[in-house]
Amino acid sequence: MGDLINGCLILLLILMGYGVDVKGENLVFDVKHKYGGRNGNGSILNDLKAHDNRRHSRMLTVIDFKLGGNGLPTDAALYYTKISIGNPSRDFHVQVDTGSEILWVNCASCEGCPTKSDLGIDLMKYDPKASVTGKSVSCDEEFCLLNTPYSDCRTGMPCDFQVSYGDGSSTAGFFVKDDIQFEQVSGDLQTTLMNGSISFGCSSRQSGELGASNQAVDGILGFGQASSSVISQLAASGKVKKIFAHCLNGKNGGGIFTIGPVVNPKVNTTPLVPDAPHYSVIMKGIEVDGQVLDIPTTMAIIDSGTTLAYLPHKVYSTLMDKLIERHPQLNIRLVEQSFHCFDYTGKIDDGFPVVNFRFADSLPLTVYPHDYLFQIEENRWCIGWQDSKMQTKDGSEITLLGDLVLSNKLVVYDIENQAIGWTEYDCSSTIKLKYEESSGSAYTVASHNISSASMMDSTKFFTSFLITISILFNLFK
Repeated sequence: MGDLINGCLILLLILMGYGVDVKGENLVFDVKHKYGGRNGNGSILNDLKAHDNRRHSRMLTVIDFKLGGNGLPTDAALYYTKISIGNPSRDFHVQVDTGSEILWVNCASCEGCPTKSDLGIDLMKYDPKASVTGKSVSCDEEFCLLNTPYSDCRTGMPCDFQVSYGDGSSTAGFFVKDDIQFEQVSGDLQTTLMNGSISFGCSSRQSGELGASNQAVDGILGFGQASSSVISQLAASGKVKKIFAHCLNGKNGGGIFTIGPVVNPKVNTTPLVPDAPHYSVIMKGIEVDGQVLDIPTTMAIIDSGTTLAYLPHKVYSTLMDKLIERHPQLNIRLVEQSFHCFDYTGKIDDGFPVVNFRFADSLPLTVYPHDYLFQIEENRWCIGWQDSKMQTKDGSEITLLGDLVLSNKLVVYDIENQAIGWTEYDCSSTIKLKYEESSGSAYTVASHNISSASMMDSTKFFTSFLITISILFNLFK
């Protein structure tokens, strides 16, 4: 027993960084701290600092984004957050979008950029020359070569970008790099500021609905999987894990948007489709009031930047027939050439069926009538399901699930393990994020709503409402 104890003690001391000499049956400990002076010439302070820096680099942080806006087609029809850019820093309101890849903001002297917003926010324009930490990204830098490779790149040329969206709008400009301040979660319901050096787009020209005032923000914060996205850049610098979550409050607006592993509530997941350009999953089927519809298995894109839900033609027509089965006399009219609307005086949740999407690994997604029906006037309702009429480059039809089905659910995107999951949740409450993997610390993060109260006339907005589908243009080429 003594030999066993001695052996364990030796091993423990070695692991702790102490020297041990074994002489005969006796133990002689040559005790030295592993950060002791190097014969009086070493700097213990430098060693200790280097040790702490290495230690801190392993303490991956979690980030809290304050949300505003809502997913109602008759109101904001988007969710946005506020970030601070540059030195001195300025605040920018940007739409959060899981369907695109980069962060971009309106740039100084932009052509076609919005000048006012009906969302009750003051619009800003980013000027790289006004920030002491801002600099342009050239086309021969690694970031540009990985994300927008040039065929005629010459040293010193700017790294250009262009993004087109499904509604025909587009933005173009050049990439810059600057400090962005994030709210690092430092305790229960507490945050401290953290800087991250991020490359992002400076939009110098825009076209289409991006410049319209009804949904105008300062830019778009893309949370896609590409190396150009903010979460990928933060992960590459060792600051965060590639896991984020959102809980979009479809009742009161705002909600929760965070970077970091969620430990409470628990969510079940389904695998992401390998090598897909967006957050794509396999949709196995749809149930309406418990009855399985006769539809093919299809790929579905999860996209928080889209307001409604878009289904392949066969899926759409089958679902619509089932939804109105209870009301054969319902007078359905086409409004704005896109929406099927009707008059109804009863309780929506009592008069129409619950829809359940089924995904791989038996993961369900439940959508209630008050989710897929929205009110435009008293007793007048419109159906949020849309015929997608969209295809990928290989000709496959697309199912695109936006805020209509994602609201009032905690959705977790685990890029590290290539999975996505969700659970029904009260998005006005709190969640817990795991702060450091080694210690298991978890901090509480609360819901936010930075929206201004009732900023638009719903009827007026609906008349001018154009759907923004946040899918990069090359998906449809």
